Amino acid sequence: MKKDMELLVATHNQHKKEEIQQILGSEYIVKSLTDYDIHEEIVEDGDSFNANALIKAKYCFEKTGIPSLGDDSGLVVEALDGRPGIFSARYAGDHDFGKNIEKVLSEMEGVENRKAYFITVLCYYDESGAQYFEGRAHGNLLTENKGHKGFGYDPIFVPNGYDRTFAEMNPEDKNEISHRKQALDMFLDHLKVADQQQ
Repeated sequence: MKKDMELLVATHNQHKKEEIQQILGSEYIVKSLTDYDIHEEIVEDGDSFNANALIKAKYCFEKTGIPSLGDDSGLVVEALDGRPGIFSARYAGDHDFGKNIEKVLSEMEGVENRKAYFITVLCYYDESGAQYFEGRAHGNLLTENKGHKGFGYDPIFVPNGYDRTFAEMNPEDKNEISHRKQALDMFLDHLKVADQQQ
């Protein structure tokens, strides 16, 4: 990928776009679906994080011809056999994380093993096909919500080595150790190597 080349991120979420731009730096121009006036819903019906990330990235590339980045993230709970997993955003209600958290906490009631991890899988898709980058943040689940920052399951997740939930951390602190940051760092390393080879 050449410097100053556009990268289309398969999202309408301005916050996510800005976060990715911040991590990748000014050498890359990050665009969102909104910037390209693409508003139809991309159906994520894959059976894994990789499959859903691929669906998004491939759709965007085929629609625009711009190298594209799709991602799929979720919470994986050991004692729940990996649930909510790929259904994290709609576990109890579509993107209703109040209900989703309630459902996870009720299923975890009385369970001693609180181990869980957040995962992000990025799929980068261009004319040479798909490549994947994965980040994980390991930690434990609380029995109640703590904190008001962050989003999703952040209020019940305490990363290993910390005594605060993701929702109690400043965004800068969370971004240093988050699953998305890890995956984006790997992606950035890949871009740098690709640049050097050109």
